[in-house]
Amino acid sequence: MKKIAIVGGGAAGYFVAANLGKTVGQQTILFEQANLPLQKVRISGGGRCNVTHACFDPLDLVEFYPRGKKELLSVFYTFQPGDTMAWFDERGVELKIEDDNRIFPVSDSSLSIIEALTKAVDQNKVQLNFSDGVQEINKVDGGYELTTKSGKHFFETVIVTTGSTPKFWKSLKNLGLKIIQPVPSLFTFNCKDPRIEGLMGISFDNAEVKINQQKLEEEGPLLITHWGFSGPAILRLSAWGALKLNESNYKFETEINFVNQSKDEIISFLNDKKQVDAKKNVHKNNPFDFPKRFWFSILSYCNIDENKVYADLSKKHIEAIAIELTQGKYQINGKSTFKDEFVTAGGVDLKEIDFHSMQAKKIPQLFMAGEVLNIDAITGGFNFQACWSEGYIISEKIKEIYQ
Repeated sequence: MKKIAIVGGGAAGYFVAANLGKTVGQQTILFEQANLPLQKVRISGGGRCNVTHACFDPLDLVEFYPRGKKELLSVFYTFQPGDTMAWFDERGVELKIEDDNRIFPVSDSSLSIIEALTKAVDQNKVQLNFSDGVQEINKVDGGYELTTKSGKHFFETVIVTTGSTPKFWKSLKNLGLKIIQPVPSLFTFNCKDPRIEGLMGISFDNAEVKINQQKLEEEGPLLITHWGFSGPAILRLSAWGALKLNESNYKFETEINFVNQSKDEIISFLNDKKQVDAKKNVHKNNPFDFPKRFWFSILSYCNIDENKVYADLSKKHIEAIAIELTQGKYQINGKSTFKDEFVTAGGVDLKEIDFHSMQAKKIPQLFMAGEVLNIDAITGGFNFQACWSEGYIISEKIKEIYQ
């Protein structure tokens, strides 16, 4: 008889199964509602799979988690990104650290990661039940009864790695666990504004984005899209502001500094241009490191004539340009999912979990990892790292019990 159930075939569930070893693995069934596992791994990083992040000090690493920072410290002292890299390296997957410290397989294909995980799970003789999602979990004498598409199953131990699945949170709530209402995290901003209309694809290497009413601020790459704004700076803001932005119904004002210089610095720079390039046409001579289409848009918004030369720029014109480049105010009216990477803030209350074992404090032999918990991170491989680390801790605890 199988004694252990893993509910969910995502990153966390597969990493548990991959580390159980054969003795425990052959006592285990993994249930997954889809007909293919590891869906988020498959699409992450545009199909390249951003496995983890090159941040090897747990004290630094936890700073990337808007929710879960305190609880994850002990988890990362047990298993951190260096351990993740070693794990995949030992299984023939070569990884590389990119300039922004994100870590990808050298193959630039998520299939390398999927193949390593599926091979390890197969070697451990874990039974895989695809298209057989768990609909309900009930506590019974000596363990748990799981109701799935294929019927009712009894297990001594259940490991929940379902991700952000509201239906399953209801089952966990019925077991007596507190659930924090989920809200989206990692999303892009919707904005209809004449200044960015038709400018999709233009990016800024180091913009500064603020939401003043929420006291939120981030720096980093920014991208204009056909629906508004995206890029790492926006995604980080969406993670840190997930709860407050949800309360505002995703209607708020954002302030953007496109050039990462102060207003006074831009005024001084443009006053110099008046002297040095006095006779040059303002529209035809973009002095900034961004595409001329954006420059035209800003000049048009500031009512600067197409025939104007730098010498003719008034104090008022120069100030208007400086404000638009360093303190541009944009009204946000909604959000969009970032690619297919849907992350939530919310889930099982972290006070319910013993993070040394990832076991529910009040309910024995019930373990949890991944997005089912109220843990989420900014973009960059951090959400996967939490899955690998939590999954590893569970597998070690399960081996203690069953080997």
